[in-house]
Amino acid sequence: MESEHIKGAANKAAGKAKQAAGDAINNKEMQAKGKLQEMKGKAQGVVGDAKDAIEEK
Repeated sequence: MESEHIKGAANKAAGKAKQAAGDAINNKEMQAKGKLQEMKGKAQGVVGDAKDAIEEK
């Protein structure tokens, strides 16, 4: 399912950017939110992989 992969990649990129911004301004909350968003993106990628595997059968 391509849309899950796209959403996942977007969330991972946004999360990494948010973490970097948090690092730059020494904002622990922003760093944590960025990490959470990055993990959400990774999870969406896994969901996309699972959906792809199901569709192939």
